[in-house]
Amino acid sequence: MMKAIYKLFLILLLGPLSALSSMAWAEPSICPTLLDSTQRELHSTQTIDLCQFAGQPLLIVNTASHCGFTGQFKGLEALHKLYAPRGLVVLGFPSNDFKQEEKDESKTAEVCFVNYGVTFLMLSTSSVAKGKLNPVFKALEQMGAPLPRWNFHKYLINVDGELIGTFASKTEPESAEMKQMIEKLLK
Repeated sequence: MMKAIYKLFLILLLGPLSALSSMAWAEPSICPTLLDSTQRELHSTQTIDLCQFAGQPLLIVNTASHCGFTGQFKGLEALHKLYAPRGLVVLGFPSNDFKQEEKDESKTAEVCFVNYGVTFLMLSTSSVAKGKLNPVFKALEQMGAPLPRWNFHKYLINVDGELIGTFASKTEPESAEMKQMIEKLLK
């Protein structure tokens, strides 16, 4: 509707130029490719439009329920609680690409929400490293980021939707290195 009103306004303002009136109008994209998808929340029928996080700093992580790094949920939750009031959005993407995720999402949800008390957004199980990639990870790859080589690979994205850092699985969420980059991101 707004596009049509805008087009009419320009036609009235500039006159009925045939070139102008036949021109196709494209609305500017305000959602970066990285977030341009609607995804289902973990163990839910609810979907979420990731575009709502455009303009916010992000910490994206691929997760698994039965991995030596699964305990990192505690650190991710701590980061979420510490930095969410300052705008950081933590997004968790469970994946069975490394054969360490439950086949039943209800069990994945239990590990996240019950065992580790996760309150940050967890999305449905998807591929992050091979096969038909989740759109977020496909966009990360197109941005030049390495695809996860294992579970709990972390990506920091600034408010402009640009990749500013990646962290391998061994990097603890509450490490000095990660906290320093997050602090810099939130300035």
